[in-house]
Amino acid sequence: MRFVCPLIVVRDVEVSRAFYEEVLDQRVLHDLGENVIFEGGFAIHLRSHFSDLIGVAESDIVPGKNAELYFEEDDLDAFMERLEGTDSVNYVHGPIEQPWGQRAVRFYDPDTHIIEVGEPMESVVRRFLGRGFSIEETARRTSMPEEFVRQCM
Repeated sequence: MRFVCPLIVVRDVEVSRAFYEEVLDQRVLHDLGENVIFEGGFAIHLRSHFSDLIGVAESDIVPGKNAELYFEEDDLDAFMERLEGTDSVNYVHGPIEQPWGQRAVRFYDPDTHIIEVGEPMESVVRRFLGRGFSIEETARRTSMPEEFVRQCM
């Protein structure tokens, strides 16, 4: 057995597809009409079709805040600037810095699924090393092993 991908249910495939393509730069691998699979390893599925597929009432399928899709962006500042010009973004919270030093932002997709975009930990490590932190200090601050910190140099 192997895990294939997460699938989220959406009200409007075209609106959601445009959101993921335009806001998050995702590329479509397969567009099957009611089901769109992205190269990033997740899929969206039309709510009305999904309810028919699994045999439950459409009202029993509630898209929303039960899960989060996590993305990483090397240049979080440039991404945040791009988001500022996007009217379709409704924030959970603006940019924050996690206790381990990673910066992230969370917002909702058109169906109120939570999207998180964070810096890769390699970028966080390089940022701390660039500030003059030692390997040991960076490892402690980021909760990453010293070997990982060395590999990021």
